[in-house]
Amino acid sequence: MPIDPIDDPINRRRFQRLRWTIYAILILAYMTVYFHRMAPGVVAADLMAAFHTSGAALGSLAAMYYYIYTAMQIPAGVLADTLGARIGVALGCLVAGVGSVLFGLAETFEAAAAGRFLVGLGVSVVFVGLMRSNTQWFSERYYGVISGLTLLLGNVGSILAAGPLALLLHVTSWRSVFVGIGLLSVIIAVLTVLFVRSRPEDAGLPSVRELEGLPPHPPRHQHWLLDLRGVFATPAVWPSFFVMFGVTGSLFAFAGLWGVPLMRDVFGLDRTDASFYTTAALTGFALGSFLMGSLSDHLGRRKPVMIGASALSVLAWLALILLPWGPGWTGLTLYALLGLSAGGFVVGYAAAKEVVPPGVAGMAIALVNTGLFLGAAIMQPAFGWAMDLTWTGTLTDGVRHYALSDYHNGLWLSCGFALLGLIAALFVRETHCRHVPRDERPAL
Repeated sequence: MPIDPIDDPINRRRFQRLRWTIYAILILAYMTVYFHRMAPGVVAADLMAAFHTSGAALGSLAAMYYYIYTAMQIPAGVLADTLGARIGVALGCLVAGVGSVLFGLAETFEAAAAGRFLVGLGVSVVFVGLMRSNTQWFSERYYGVISGLTLLLGNVGSILAAGPLALLLHVTSWRSVFVGIGLLSVIIAVLTVLFVRSRPEDAGLPSVRELEGLPPHPPRHQHWLLDLRGVFATPAVWPSFFVMFGVTGSLFAFAGLWGVPLMRDVFGLDRTDASFYTTAALTGFALGSFLMGSLSDHLGRRKPVMIGASALSVLAWLALILLPWGPGWTGLTLYALLGLSAGGFVVGYAAAKEVVPPGVAGMAIALVNTGLFLGAAIMQPAFGWAMDLTWTGTLTDGVRHYALSDYHNGLWLSCGFALLGLIAALFVRETHCRHVPRDERPAL
């Protein structure tokens, strides 16, 4: 009598081995996404000196990544739901690799902007592809946990782009670093083609639901444009979009560009010492993502975690503006608190995918992720613009030097963004950590 492939222990062992191999490769790709996102904050002075930019111009150069990343999130979701993670991530890593090399070799502001654009274009598909892959290779019951773990590990890239990058710049140039990370991205693209499979069925294996003794989700049965329209027309997806926009977008803008210059200009820290404060923020963000994703699954609730995290973010921004603080434990604590609170955003991915049909989970994840990067794309240059309004004209070695009052302009903007995210969190639809069938979805 033949063995049912679902009960075959060899198949189960192969499933586990392949699942974690795929996850490891995609996580490595995701680490490079975070590295590119946060590295400009550490090399901000180098970029200002190399391209002779103002604060607003530097913000626009750094945000070039966010502009294209934001525009590409919906196409990335469509790509993930139609062609799968394997094709999308492989192409994305290849394009990002080319862009990073161009950025590292750029001699003009325009060439650097073009390189940054290609980096944003390439990495824009990695996260959604990874999260879509997780829906195929991991159980729905643990999606909050695996999402938190994904953000925790991905943030290793952002941590490397803070303190460790500052130390590395003592022995090599910022240009060499970006060329090197570009070559690494090309290698990851090759590994993706060789080893990643978008679904267990593509490797001749049963689906996760079949391994759990459940019927598989029905396949998509209509054109992706109709599916996409359905996702956009689902009111319960949009609160998570605005939580991402306000809470996490403001953190990414600050940690990715302005957090290091603040400590340098206001408190006189050198780049290496200043970078450890953004390291604290990004470490808090990584831990917060894992802890809040796990807490949400443990409680069986999404909404309270998102509300609590958003409220904590507003308080953290207010503390940076209103409380007396400086280098040392007070500064490290406030930076870490900013990151920890923003980590609650990870629950928004689960909340969004649980209110749409499973076959379009990638599109829902992409839509709410668009909010995050739209917020960062707006805040990064807006922060610099706000500081330029009251800048006194002070230069240090040809680089603009801003006072604490200038930075307060940007911090108030960040606080306003976080408050918008808190208001949106109040309207999140509670799913109790399960997919809500269409006939059980009340109107918002």
